[in-house]
Amino acid sequence: MAEPRPDSAAVKLPPPLTFAVPLLAGIALDRWLPLAALPALPSRVAGAILVAAGLAFTGWARLLFIRRGTTVLPFRPSSVFVADGPFRYSRNPIYVGFIAAYAGIALLCRAVWPLIFLPFVVVAIWQMAIAKEEAYLERRFGAQYLEYKVRVRRWL
Repeated sequence: MAEPRPDSAAVKLPPPLTFAVPLLAGIALDRWLPLAALPALPSRVAGAILVAAGLAFTGWARLLFIRRGTTVLPFRPSSVFVADGPFRYSRNPIYVGFIAAYAGIALLCRAVWPLIFLPFVVVAIWQMAIAKEEAYLERRFGAQYLEYKVRVRRWL
């Protein structure tokens, strides 16, 4: 990965990896040491819905960034402040989408371990990415971002 620029959030680990590694480790662990048998049909239906919703929310936010001409990469500078689309509902719609997709994949696989890991993943993403991104956006966009923080919740 490229070296973080001083005028960026300076997130070092790509956020998708923060989700993918524990998810895959949890699925693998569940194959070797299953904790419980999740019911097949309800788990798979709920999982499919969560994956679809997560990908849609993340994709909507990403598309909006592309249309506005700014980057989705947290180690690059933001050129514009985006507060519409999914950002009207969450300050972190991409992470909300990742969380939903992560939970959905775990349910599709009927794996409990990734669900146990998920709260730790959320704390890790908050510490390693969200806190840095919010500090950067405050520096970069000032009062505009501070007003947005008052108006829009972090999650949903």
